[in-house]
Amino acid sequence: MTGQDDLPPDDDPPVKEPRRVDVRLLVPALTAWCVVAAVLGWSAGRLLLLAAVCGAGGAVPLALRRLRELDRTWPALTGLTLLVTSLAILAASAHTATRTAGPIPQLARERAVVRLEGTVATDPKVVRHPQQQFVEEAGSRRAPLVLVRLRVDTVVARGERSGPRTPVLVFADESWADLSWHQHVRAVGRLDVAEPGDDVVAVLNPRGPPVVVGDAGPAERAAEHVRAGLRDAVSGLPADARGLLPGLVIGDTSWTPPDLTDAMLATGLSHLVAVSGSNVAVIVTAAMLLCRGVGPFYVPRRWRPVVAGLALAGFIVLARPEPSVLRAGVMGAIGLLGLSASRRRAGVPALAGAVIVLLCVDPWLARSYGFALSTLATLGLLLFARSWGDAIGRRLPKRISSWGDALAIPIAAQVMCGPVVVLLQGSVTVIGIVANLAAAPLVAPATVLGVTVALVALVAQPVAMVLGWVAAVPTLGIAWVGRTCAAVPWGQLPWPDGGAGALLLAAVSLAVVLTGRWWVVQLHRRPLAVGCAAVLLVALLWPTPRLAWPPPGWRFVACDVGQGDGLVLATPHGHAVVVDAGTEPAVMDACLDRLHVGVVDAVVLTHFHADHAGGLPGVLDGREVGVVYVSPVADPPQMAEAVHTWAAAAHVPVRPLRTGATLAWGPVRARVLWPTRRIDEGSVPNNASVVLAVDTHGLRLLLTGDIEREAAGQVRQELAGDPAYRQFDVLKVAHHGSSNQDSALVALTGADLAVISVGEDNDYGHPAPATLRMLRHDGMRVVRTDQSGDVAVLGRHGDVEVATAR
Repeated sequence: MTGQDDLPPDDDPPVKEPRRVDVRLLVPALTAWCVVAAVLGWSAGRLLLLAAVCGAGGAVPLALRRLRELDRTWPALTGLTLLVTSLAILAASAHTATRTAGPIPQLARERAVVRLEGTVATDPKVVRHPQQQFVEEAGSRRAPLVLVRLRVDTVVARGERSGPRTPVLVFADESWADLSWHQHVRAVGRLDVAEPGDDVVAVLNPRGPPVVVGDAGPAERAAEHVRAGLRDAVSGLPADARGLLPGLVIGDTSWTPPDLTDAMLATGLSHLVAVSGSNVAVIVTAAMLLCRGVGPFYVPRRWRPVVAGLALAGFIVLARPEPSVLRAGVMGAIGLLGLSASRRRAGVPALAGAVIVLLCVDPWLARSYGFALSTLATLGLLLFARSWGDAIGRRLPKRISSWGDALAIPIAAQVMCGPVVVLLQGSVTVIGIVANLAAAPLVAPATVLGVTVALVALVAQPVAMVLGWVAAVPTLGIAWVGRTCAAVPWGQLPWPDGGAGALLLAAVSLAVVLTGRWWVVQLHRRPLAVGCAAVLLVALLWPTPRLAWPPPGWRFVACDVGQGDGLVLATPHGHAVVVDAGTEPAVMDACLDRLHVGVVDAVVLTHFHADHAGGLPGVLDGREVGVVYVSPVADPPQMAEAVHTWAAAAHVPVRPLRTGATLAWGPVRARVLWPTRRIDEGSVPNNASVVLAVDTHGLRLLLTGDIEREAAGQVRQELAGDPAYRQFDVLKVAHHGSSNQDSALVALTGADLAVISVGEDNDYGHPAPATLRMLRHDGMRVVRTDQSGDVAVLGRHGDVEVATAR
């Protein structure tokens, strides 16, 4: 008989072996990702040479070790990393060679007019103007811009016909907005070069509407029929539900109210209305649960993966099998794999393999923010969600201890994605975790009900409309969470922008992850000391508001007027010169009040677009104004007429400016460098902008209006011919930091500071990442009104100081 002493004690828990994360493939995948992102834009030949070098370098350490030792030694990891990187670069080289074959790259460099036929590769995207109301009485409201990606099948130019398969991006008007995915169209337009490293080879500015020459295939037409049925079924819902539900289901945000879009972005919920891995996970999970039903809904276990795969394939077709959707499908499937109890350890290797495959299929994903966010969120789920969920569950009441995983998933995703979000919006979303936790229980019901509405609409539209009201309940809940959390004070904290800010947040996040448990232990042992340390840290890092504005001795201020320019040059005793006046009169008036400007010696309106001239009544209201200087090109004519009307009502003369004119107001001297003539290429009003070289109290500034490459080249020649006007201290970046810059002019200025007047969350993508990279490459410090509010410049030549209102 076995003695009592031979039995194991009841209270000794079984010993668990620590779970190790297999990163042998993750390191090569991340390395290949970074290298591909860095070399995109190289020629196919250079990429091929780099791939050969990496391949040869990877073969050396593998050849030096015996096969059975490879998984234990660092040469194996080094060799595998180089070989995987070589594979990814080789794929990028092949894609580059294929895309640039044919005449389109050369035609784009020559800005040739072409006739082409192509296939619509993405749904048209309507880019509307910022939320500031343009001055309607002046007739300055602009039509929305439509962006369409085409795969060119045939191009005819200069009497020659060829058949490349080259992607181009079309900047068109609303006549292109009704195109459907995979339709075949014909168009005539002027080609222009794309930015190096873009996922298109050229840009097309069409002349007139497209001609549809062929319909999409049956699968594409069926998917469009389902999408149209969903839109019709929700057309009678409240605005938030009508706009948000198609976004949750198929990523269609065309009906989403702009203020709701802003709220979703501010609270970190914008991923819900893009086709992401979370959408895929919800659809696949719902299909698997349905397989467990009774009667006709029961599916044997061995067939359930097939059903899930069919559901995933159907969802991808419905949402469009574009690279971003395919990426979401892969990441969603891997996320479910990572949460599976039986296959959890396979999650990280599967993610690494997926990254490598996706980079080989579409190397331009390496520079995609969506790809980065999706990959990092999935990696956070695989690395932290389970362990953090267990830790949170142990600290929750027993009845809700199972909520640990649900709480850990958004926290892990936010921690991993935070550095990328800083690159996108220059701030840290404090309220994002709370918003995601509050919205998480509503996402699955809204998504599943939305898909049900789309399917039912195929056979019974009235029933689908009733189901749409049911789906509106959780959808309106998500919208309420977004709006409520966006209104929370200090929901977003300012943070350094650009790569430095991203690296700083990554370092802080890493420090918190590595030392978090230690801090928890110390909090239990020494709560007072930890509390004092936390208060001191917050006091050191918390932004201190400026007690007095404007700062004493300011020379130049870029007012935060939204998407526009409103610039002020100080002259003595409460006087100033205003260069452009933004869109809204009240906003410009308020900025001048903050600066205590009572007399405006002169107003210079660089050109007649409403975001530069629409706020003129705010400058004229209650102030003495000497003269209004304008561009000699009265385009658009409605706004030019409005400016003359406003000035006449205030009894202020209006005078045109031309190249060579010299202006002086006390210590401020300005020379007009442009316009000399009208340029009919690009945007005529933008290229007619008045460009000023300003010297104020020894500080030298170049104010460039909205000039584009064509006019910028002329300004560069003007500066190059006169050594007296070089080495500026401050550059007011043209056209709110758009990508249409002349890099040689920027480099020639030699400025230490670049000021960008741009609207927060504008729909144009200003400032362009390529422009920011160019400015920093030239050694300039960049300040932006969308992040810093009013920007004041102080100091003297060679010693520039900056103060911001925020």
